Amino acid sequence: MAVKSNLTNMVLVLGLTCLFCSGILGGAYVLTKEPIDKAAAEKTNQAISQVLPHFTDVQYNEENHYYTATDGDQLVGYAVESTVVGFGGPLSLIVGVTPDGVVYNTSVLSHAETPGLGAKCTTDAKFMDQWRGFDPSIKKLSVKKDGGDVDAITASTITSRAYTLAVENALTTFKQIAGQAGNDEAVMPDADNSVMPDSDRASNEGGQNNE
Repeated sequence: MAVKSNLTNMVLVLGLTCLFCSGILGGAYVLTKEPIDKAAAEKTNQAISQVLPHFTDVQYNEENHYYTATDGDQLVGYAVESTVVGFGGPLSLIVGVTPDGVVYNTSVLSHAETPGLGAKCTTDAKFMDQWRGFDPSIKKLSVKKDGGDVDAITASTITSRAYTLAVENALTTFKQIAGQAGNDEAVMPDADNSVMPDSDRASNEGGQNNE
């Protein structure tokens, strides 16, 4: 009888403990959800404000991952989320495009690039500033090493190519939004597209840093 009683008590105590812990976790979620959501919204608005002119309202298109920004009844532009694979992993940008198809600015949302090399995509002023007012109808959207007009980050060609591809994907989305794709069959490339050339991959297999 003593053994049965102890087992029953153990089960009861364990059940009550689990119930108590669940209550604490549930309460913590309720208390922190609103501040977390608010912080996330503020971060998003801050990112959009960096890549588009002044706006008073934004609407998110969840299916195609872009924000439509307006100022009253005036369309300001689109802030398009774009993710590709860089040297170290996913590289996510938000790209602001004005109604005339010009890149207003870009901003990195997240990345896994090498510190001191590809990670300079967030600190290299020369690289970052060239995207302000980048007009793809005038400039070729590829790094200079590939015959384009984009200045790559020093010793970080792969990251620079990835960044450029992310901008290109965002512009493709803009064309779809604006109905300018025509018969080009503009299809958004998969987010896991790699921009690492075969030659770079081959070298990288040997453990070399190809940034």
